[in-house]
Order: sequence, then structure tokens, then C-alpha cells
Amino acid sequence: MFNKKKIIQRFKTILTLDNHPAHIAAGFAVGVFISFTPFFGLHTPLAIALAFIFRLNKLTCISGAWINTPVTVVPALAFSYKLGRFLRGKPVNELAFRGLEWQHLKPYAKSLLLGCSIMGFVAAVAAYFICYWMVIFFRRRDATMAEITREMEEVGEELE
Repeated sequence: MFNKKKIIQRFKTILTLDNHPAHIAAGFAVGVFISFTPFFGLHTPLAIALAFIFRLNKLTCISGAWINTPVTVVPALAFSYKLGRFLRGKPVNELAFRGLEWQHLKPYAKSLLLGCSIMGFVAAVAAYFICYWMVIFFRRRDATMAEITREMEEVGEELE
């Protein structure tokens, strides 16, 4: 199911992109936010659309949208629903759905969308800082990349 070599290769590809670390991290963070939305099957198209609209790095945005895996999606949905109910001042009860299709989730939409938005925002902020730090850390291992990254951070933008 998970190919460790492919995952490691994808991370290396992201960490060595010729972009400002903040640009890489921003794309990843937006993708992570998208991964927490209950719009299953639309995560990749949403990531591509937002990457184009906001001029984010497409690879990192799509990669971030794949963070919430089939293994973690049900617990994340259950917690999001409970969080949404709590924040709306409603009694916190169990989420009982028959599938991940929108017609099964629609009765819980208000609480789900609120909870997913909060969880997605928190995860996106954390993902931004973790990704930024990982890019900087990885690039420090190569003298050329470290110098380019240092110059990008001084200038505050990508170098041409």
C-alpha cells in the first residue's frame, strides 16, 4: 500500500525544489488544509485549482492534499464533527454515517465543516512551519543550496 522509496523520493524532490522555502511551505500548508475537508475525491482538483489561483507550488500543494490518508480520515472526521458540535453549543454525540460520500455526510455538514476548518487550519499552520524548517535543514547539507537559500531569505523572494 505504501511504498517507502516513493515517499522518500517525493520528499527529496520537494525539499530540493528551486523555490523560496516559504513558497514551498505555503503550498504544502494549503494542501494540508484541503486534506482535512470532507470533500473526498475532490482534494487533488481543489489543490491544483488553489495552486493556480494563489500561484502556489503545485507539487507541494498536491502532496499536502494527500496527507490525510484513508487510515486517518475516519478518526479525523469523527473528531472534527465532535469539535464542530461543541463549538456550535450542541450536545456532542457520535457521528453515525454509512459512507464517505457527501450524501451520507450532508446531515452533519454544519458541524463537520466547522470542525474540519478548525482542524485543517491548525494542521496547515503546523505543516507550514515544519515544512519550512525541513527545507532549510535539508538544504544546509549542500553548500550550494544553502547559499542560494540564504540569499533567498535575505532578499525575501526567489532569485532569477
